[in-house]
Amino acid sequence: MQNRGSVSPLRSRRAKLMAGVVALGAAGLLTAQTIVPSQLAQAEPVRVDAAAPADFSDVVSTVSPAVVSVRVKQSAEPRMMNFNGGNSFDEFFKDLPNGHPFERFFRDFGGRGGEEGQNQRRSPRQYGTSQGSGFFISKDGFVVTNHHVIDRGTEFTVIDHKGEEYEATLIGADKRTDLALLKIESDKDFTYVEFADDAPEVGEWTVAIGNPFGLGGSVTAGIVSARGRDIGAGPYDDFIQIDAPVNRGNSGGPAFNMQGEVIGVNAAIFSPSGGNVGIAFAIPASTAQDVIMELKDDGTVVRGWLGVQIQNVTDDIAESLGLDEARGAIVAEAQDNSPAEKAGLRSGDTILAVDGTNVEGPRDLSKIVAAYEPDTTVDVTIWRDGKEQNVSVTLGRLQDQEQVTEAAEPQVEEKRTSLDDLGIVVTTKAEAGLDGEGVVIAEIDPDGPAAEKRLSTGDVILEVAGMKVSNADDVLKALDKAEKDGRKAVLFRIESNNNTRFVALPMNVA
Repeated sequence: MQNRGSVSPLRSRRAKLMAGVVALGAAGLLTAQTIVPSQLAQAEPVRVDAAAPADFSDVVSTVSPAVVSVRVKQSAEPRMMNFNGGNSFDEFFKDLPNGHPFERFFRDFGGRGGEEGQNQRRSPRQYGTSQGSGFFISKDGFVVTNHHVIDRGTEFTVIDHKGEEYEATLIGADKRTDLALLKIESDKDFTYVEFADDAPEVGEWTVAIGNPFGLGGSVTAGIVSARGRDIGAGPYDDFIQIDAPVNRGNSGGPAFNMQGEVIGVNAAIFSPSGGNVGIAFAIPASTAQDVIMELKDDGTVVRGWLGVQIQNVTDDIAESLGLDEARGAIVAEAQDNSPAEKAGLRSGDTILAVDGTNVEGPRDLSKIVAAYEPDTTVDVTIWRDGKEQNVSVTLGRLQDQEQVTEAAEPQVEEKRTSLDDLGIVVTTKAEAGLDGEGVVIAEIDPDGPAAEKRLSTGDVILEVAGMKVSNADDVLKALDKAEKDGRKAVLFRIESNNNTRFVALPMNVA
């Protein structure tokens, strides 16, 4: 049996080893490869000292009295967006590009309550009921909600957090930003909330309160997942993406920060099934506040109007234009009698700036122009013929425009010319039985460059490399000139369904 006061051979060897290490250290003989245990704790990992809230009860109890449910009596079935089709999807998202990831699954989520809301078709003479959410922004009863919640409404009822009902009047609505303003007439002072002055940071906590599926006063929490989302809903898309669960009926409800300020108005979800999958979109407070103030003052939103069809400048388009980088918005067409046409803007011009404010893309241009009052004169910087130029434009007033009727696909006849390197067969408009200039695409190779750029049979080629074309020879001459100019891509101006756009095809034609 070992003596308690003795030292085991193993412990003795460890002690000798540590003594040797200490002696070497004292003599300055430790090498870079020698590891001293105390040195392992010297490098500190990164850390975040800000603590998450233990719970959200303080925020929720403070702001909940300002959140309401909105019940709307409608003269026809509410236009619910769903991927089974329907007029609502076609009208509201007519500008959604083909192939957009939200084309099938994007839907609004103004819930329908009760038995009436389950009917799928209804005579215009009958009435339906839709439900959504909203919130007070003043003590005298102004309520913010979504345009699609109140759309086609004839009567509006606001239900507060205690279940009390108030009749409301529609002050104004703006379809382009999906916002609306209601007003309650009452002697009561209502609890209200304010819009946040600063945009939220990605990763911040957010609390959503609303009326999902008619279950008023429901609270969910999550974080800000992203900012500046463009989901194809309109020209002013700038959504905040949040992962706080929201569902049908949350439309128009607020998303709060931890100070109880409204960072956004919940407006849409991304969902294959119609239920929450953790991706929701809110209209930013900065946008909502400006629009709501205009609705409160005038009942409508007035925006400047330039009058151009525009599209994004891709790398291929930039190369074909001689731009040093892909920036700006290229004009596909200046509308008849528009401010742009009167000022001399034309197809192929690339808008780089407005009054010195750089235009990064079509969405930027839409926002910049819309912020001006009608009849304002602005300097538009464009790229034309390989150089920058300034054009003075007096803006008009943006009006709601009628939906463009789809053009019937032209019936293409014989006398066709094959452009194999582009993957298309073309014929003249005259040979296709159509009026006007241009060359009609009669056939398309599904594996060719043109198909890859989403060109289709029946599309009309109006210009190639800035040159108008009327037959296949014109196309070949333009391609030959572009090749001699050293272009790696050539710009085609295409007419499709009464709209024009530019497409850059690779310059590989012999």
